[in-house]
Amino acid sequence: MLSRLSLPLFRPNGITTRALATASNTKNKTKNKNKKLPLAGLKVLDLSRVLAGPYCTQILGDLGADIIKIEHPGRGDDTRAWGPPYAPYIDGREGNGESAYYLSVNRNKRSLALSFATPTGQSILHKLAKEADILVENYLPHTLAKYALDYETLSKINPSLIYTSITGYGQTGPYSNRPGFDVMVEAEFGLAHLTGSREGPPVKVGVAVTDLTTGLYAVQSILAALWARSQSVEPNDKKAGGKGEGQHLDVCLSDCQVATLANMGEGVLVSGEKDTGRWGTAHPSVVPYQSFATKDGDIFVGGANDRLFGILCARLQKPEWASDPRFLTNTDRVTNRTALETLIETETRKSTTTEWTTRFEGSGLPFAVVNDVKQTMEHEHVQARGMVQTIAHPACGPLKVISPPVKYSRAEPSVRRPPPLLGEHTDEILGEIGLSQGEIQDLRGEKVVSG
Repeated sequence: MLSRLSLPLFRPNGITTRALATASNTKNKTKNKNKKLPLAGLKVLDLSRVLAGPYCTQILGDLGADIIKIEHPGRGDDTRAWGPPYAPYIDGREGNGESAYYLSVNRNKRSLALSFATPTGQSILHKLAKEADILVENYLPHTLAKYALDYETLSKINPSLIYTSITGYGQTGPYSNRPGFDVMVEAEFGLAHLTGSREGPPVKVGVAVTDLTTGLYAVQSILAALWARSQSVEPNDKKAGGKGEGQHLDVCLSDCQVATLANMGEGVLVSGEKDTGRWGTAHPSVVPYQSFATKDGDIFVGGANDRLFGILCARLQKPEWASDPRFLTNTDRVTNRTALETLIETETRKSTTTEWTTRFEGSGLPFAVVNDVKQTMEHEHVQARGMVQTIAHPACGPLKVISPPVKYSRAEPSVRRPPPLLGEHTDEILGEIGLSQGEIQDLRGEKVVSG
């Protein structure tokens, strides 16, 4: 099998003049379309699973990069089995469907179901890595070295490769060999301790926020590395088509969690004292700044300075509170927070959430209804901003998905591909590196690939 994989990357034999002309026209159309996709032309190998890595590569895909998702040929990404809920199949195939978890972070990707436990699979990945700009993986440190897929090996094959390792605890340090899921890192590095009600136990955040922030930091780091790579190209190298010097990015959940402690972390560093613990929806140093119960739900208000507190008092029909010595300044309100919070909630419980939103609207007071996730997805502002769209899925039919969030004046990140079925693009991707259908079928028979 290895001799077969040494075939040339491209086979132009048999291409006609008409085909070349058609290809040229298609190329021009693609070029115009790609002006709206800032990362068009970049190729990414995605060897990551679950959330932080796939979230990172999905963002790169939304911006136009070609994402090749490498999956185990039998089970695929772990999250394919993380349900319910599932989007059910409507094309007659067996199974629960595609899990919502998997669908949430894998659009704009092509799936290659490939085992790299074999020399043949490793050879295929070496060919793909040679042409790639970016590789993202989230295996424990040193794991990929035994498959010849580590940075040291691949950087020799492709010195321009930006190799991004996303782990729980990094490539170094006493915890580096620990597997790290989001909730463990939330617990170990301060976030769970800060989350929950004042007298209650530590609580994990409702979404895997540490995974998500790590994915965002990874995107930021990759874009910085791409810029650094472009700056490393010498003039003569540019003429020769050189891309510049790649590097290894060590991105981990624990570092990103510590970084996003932000003001809470800095407060401890400045004071040298322990933090003040959990505050529920309240703020440790701004009062009132929290949710209050209404007759039928909850509403969040932000009386974050004296002027805003005065507006709140007026809208609660308690203007005298603004001149009460206990509540004159924010420092006073923090000192007397228990009394003030009790007074406010006594009033907010007298009316419905809708009645309070009507009373607060247009006043200049920051406020918000506390919505569940379904209400959020159906929210008029979410809909007006185009944050939910419907795409066509080959096995599940019309599928609602969350849209790319950032609006550009000269670019259009977009959902161009639905999250792929396992191995959906195996033949397509292997064909691009020169394998024939016969060779691909042989690999399928040997269970090196599926799809």
